Amino acid sequence: MFKDKILLITGGTGSFGNAVLSRLLNSDLAEIRVFSRDEKKQEDMRLHQKNDKLKFYIGDVREYDSIYDALRGVDFVFHAAALKQVPSCEFYPMEAMRTNVQGAENVMRAAIDQRVSRCVLLSTDKAVYPINAMGISKALMEKVMVAKSRLCDPATTVLSATRYGNVMASRGSVIPLFLDQLRQGKPITVTDPNMTRFLMSLEESVDLVLYAFEHARPGDIFVQKAPASTVGDLAHAMTSLFPNKSEIKVIGTRHGEKLYESLVSREEMARAENLDNYYRIPADARDLNYDKYFVEGETQIANFDDYTSHNTQRLNVQQVKDVLLSLPMIQEAIGE
Repeated sequence: MFKDKILLITGGTGSFGNAVLSRLLNSDLAEIRVFSRDEKKQEDMRLHQKNDKLKFYIGDVREYDSIYDALRGVDFVFHAAALKQVPSCEFYPMEAMRTNVQGAENVMRAAIDQRVSRCVLLSTDKAVYPINAMGISKALMEKVMVAKSRLCDPATTVLSATRYGNVMASRGSVIPLFLDQLRQGKPITVTDPNMTRFLMSLEESVDLVLYAFEHARPGDIFVQKAPASTVGDLAHAMTSLFPNKSEIKVIGTRHGEKLYESLVSREEMARAENLDNYYRIPADARDLNYDKYFVEGETQIANFDDYTSHNTQRLNVQQVKDVLLSLPMIQEAIGE
């Protein structure tokens, strides 16, 4: 499907964009376009990759014209541009809305207008039963995707999404924070040691998007089944890997944080398809026939549980250590 095609990645200089380039830069894609608003990161990437297949577009998903122009001639889109930090979105919720909802709508509308074949949007576990502005904005992005998938011609453009939990070692995540604190001999700061979070590698995040790209029907959301760990066990696993044993300091829950995350709600589990390593959550196909909402209902929902970081496979400290040792960031730090 990639042969001689053009792929555009929004937010392409971020952790996910770099992981996609590592996977696809030497594929038979004709061109990969990196769309973002950070010219310094684009320059750094250009100098590092030195590959004529890579093209750079300065722009902002908040501006329809800039993404519309960048999508001219594009076959596929991976939409990764987002505001992802929970505390900053709590303080500036309208900024989260402008990027995560309006920006995503611009990308989808431009993709439809430019007759892009497939557009995969990246969402988050925080969109399920959201309690913070980041999760709410991503949940609304998913709703916009499903609504637009009903209106556009699937023979021309297929819209879909992926949803996953914490991506280990990605920019702004907790593992790089713990690593910096260990290097500086500072205490490792843990919000609540009993919090659980899904653990997923950058490589697995790319796998999930490629799976959605290949298998999506209009409006589908794909979820990878992932193990989880308590934040306390993750902190203990990190400290055990390094000789300078930092203390673990509990600092309390930050703005908008949850005790555990959900990847699939019980309402979605009632219609989700089990695909070995993944769940496919199909779009709700009901129309505005109000009997379907107020008279008929769905009786099977009560028979299901949410799929959460509390009830998925729980890793112990040794298993978390094994996972950490597979990360290039940790391998490099241990070898320093």
